[in-house]
Amino acid sequence: MKSKIYITGSSGFIGFHTAKKLLDKGLKVHGYDSMNNYYDVKLKKARLNILTKYKNFSFTKGMLENKKLLNKSILKFSPSIIIHLAAQAGVRYSIEKPEEYLNSNILGSFNILNIAHKIKVKHLIIGSSSSVYGANKKFPFKETDKTDHQLSFYAATKKSAESIAHSYSSLWGIPITILRFFTVYGPWGRPDMAYFKFTKNILNGKKIDVYNKGKMYRDYTYIDDIVSGIIKLISKAPSLNKKISIKNDSISPAAPFRILNIGNTKKIYLLDFIKSLEIELKKKIKKKYLPMQKGDVHSTLSDSSLLKKIAGYNPKTDYNIGIKKFVNWYMDYYK
Repeated sequence: MKSKIYITGSSGFIGFHTAKKLLDKGLKVHGYDSMNNYYDVKLKKARLNILTKYKNFSFTKGMLENKKLLNKSILKFSPSIIIHLAAQAGVRYSIEKPEEYLNSNILGSFNILNIAHKIKVKHLIIGSSSSVYGANKKFPFKETDKTDHQLSFYAATKKSAESIAHSYSSLWGIPITILRFFTVYGPWGRPDMAYFKFTKNILNGKKIDVYNKGKMYRDYTYIDDIVSGIIKLISKAPSLNKKISIKNDSISPAAPFRILNIGNTKKIYLLDFIKSLEIELKKKIKKKYLPMQKGDVHSTLSDSSLLKKIAGYNPKTDYNIGIKKFVNWYMDYYK
């Protein structure tokens, strides 16, 4: 795998870890990130500083909506693979600032698809979200399930980007893999995520907000498992080759386009997750129980068996081990 790889959102949580892992393998990586202030820019800069120490890494600061700059950057680097992870994240924030999600997640993704078609990429990998499953009641979530009932505007923009990507794959034969991530956590994570906020409040002796009285379940997936899945899939571009047949495949009948879940396949009770944090931080947590938030879902659970068939890989990190690693990083970074 000697490909040149272009990563959008390279200073973000998943993008940073993916770029670093590829650079460790000796590959050439170009990052593209807006470095916006949705959360602490210092954390984004710290991630970027680590990447810039690699001689095989180059970087462009810019918005996905800046088509001219994005195109110039990609044409100059001339990648054979694009991993599109940049997006405006956050369920709650999408209620307050929906326009930012339209611009970044839909228009920005459209710009990526346009240039991917122009340079004829060998594989375009696009980060999506388990939130697209929305109001689905059947568990675990499978890639072939209908996804017509998103509960947040964030989820709706991710689903829209998936649909637009399918049309481009069908029209121009772009090999595209959509990855639906399930509650990613770990070192260098996003400060707007619940586990990050919990840790900060616990250490500061403050109460933590627990929604729906803690009666929520999540398929928590450790960052290293996500990255391993992404990297193993780089060489597994979808093809409409009729000789290749995989049982229960999500590949489109009309395009080299596949959707894959990446989740740990275990439904973890939120209060058990919090208990694990208590153990690692050696502190009793004061909880403020609140009702369910708008746009949120009660449960997520991934069926990642198709990922196993395609890439020979399944996420497997136990959440207790993942939390321990996160807490160790947090204590070191914020000391």
